[in-house]
Amino acid sequence: MTHDSQLLLFALLAVIALILLIARARLHPFIALVVVSLTMGIAAGMPGLAAVKAFQDGVGNVLGFIAIVVALGTMLGKIMAESGAAARIATTLIEMFGERRVHWAIMFVAFIVGIPVFFQVGFVLLVPLVFTIARRTGMSLVKIGIPLVAGLSVVHGMLPPHPAAMLAVTAYNADVGRTILYGLLVGVPTAALAGPIYASWIAPRILLTTESPLAAQLGGESTAAMPGFPISVVTVLIPVILMLLSSAGDVVLEATSATRAVLHFIGQPIVALLLALLFSFFSLGRTRHFTREQLLKFCNDCLAPTATILLVIGAGGGFNQVLVASGVGRAIAGVAIGSHASPLLLAWAIAALIRVATGSATVAMTTAAGIVAPIAASITGTSPELLVLATGAGSLVLSHVNDAGFWLIKEFFDMTVPQTLKTWTVAETIIGVAGLCFTLLLSLAL
Repeated sequence: MTHDSQLLLFALLAVIALILLIARARLHPFIALVVVSLTMGIAAGMPGLAAVKAFQDGVGNVLGFIAIVVALGTMLGKIMAESGAAARIATTLIEMFGERRVHWAIMFVAFIVGIPVFFQVGFVLLVPLVFTIARRTGMSLVKIGIPLVAGLSVVHGMLPPHPAAMLAVTAYNADVGRTILYGLLVGVPTAALAGPIYASWIAPRILLTTESPLAAQLGGESTAAMPGFPISVVTVLIPVILMLLSSAGDVVLEATSATRAVLHFIGQPIVALLLALLFSFFSLGRTRHFTREQLLKFCNDCLAPTATILLVIGAGGGFNQVLVASGVGRAIAGVAIGSHASPLLLAWAIAALIRVATGSATVAMTTAAGIVAPIAASITGTSPELLVLATGAGSLVLSHVNDAGFWLIKEFFDMTVPQTLKTWTVAETIIGVAGLCFTLLLSLAL
């Protein structure tokens, strides 16, 4: 057996062991991830200290961004819940679309909000609406939550200005405008299949026995007068607006412009969320006449349930880094290249295999684009914009226990590992497969 074959076997065994330790042995996910990550690294031939270092770096890289985003986003969500802003938005959506179609409304809201923001940012911004709508309508969190994450995931993987998509655009020398246009044509039906349609089928089959601790924090309803719909929407959209302004500045302003530098600063996800949180103290806190002590209490109360979430997400990032450092991604790419498939299928397959092995959509998309770009350049007739979409679709397939997003969804919705596999993992796989199919159909039309 070759070294690459051994790496692939070890990666498969590591994933199986992780699922069994958590689902069967009832070991805490954080402990299981640490144990399996270090064992995998050593089994793959990494020195013990190198395996520890890779795991540590992976945890730090993930939490350096996500921990701050989750904390600020959860605080903003708590203020929206306590002030009644989340209830106001939820009530308006229910009135506009009706209870039977509110899960479609959530998908479109997520699709729009997710275009300029990172997946994690959009999730923590909008998840309070899921909790509030679920409580007001009696719908399953799954029926409303899966359309949310499907809409966010599609734009995260396929549409610029998300970093991985932009890197793929550069690698394939694609046109950004056409990529966004084609991405919308492919992304909307893909999100519909993986979101509202699949959620409506799977929700009755997933029984959530207990209420998520965060649902209790972020899904509360105000008994006093709720703030107006416009100010509620403006507050939650401030991060989106600031990030859009940052992207627009890149297009219309000179690289040396001081205004562009300012827009870049306030358009950073962490800064944008911070500004939105501070604005909410005024825009929503004033409506309810919250005191400083009350605002401090709200921020403290909502952070407690995030501790376990952040630990598990960080450990998932550590597992991801061990897989990357051990060479699993390189081994996967070698297998895919040997298949001699068409560029679109090759881009999808390489991204999908790297995604399954490493758990990172960004790593999968950027690595696959780098591998396929020179191959595609030697073959005429393949649209570089469609290559971006095919690569993005492949990078979203089969999210499982080595993906930090898997644990984010599991912990926020308080699901078991098997329930998360049946909901989030299947939805992501539908996105990947449907995204490829719609891209191939579009290639025939073009």
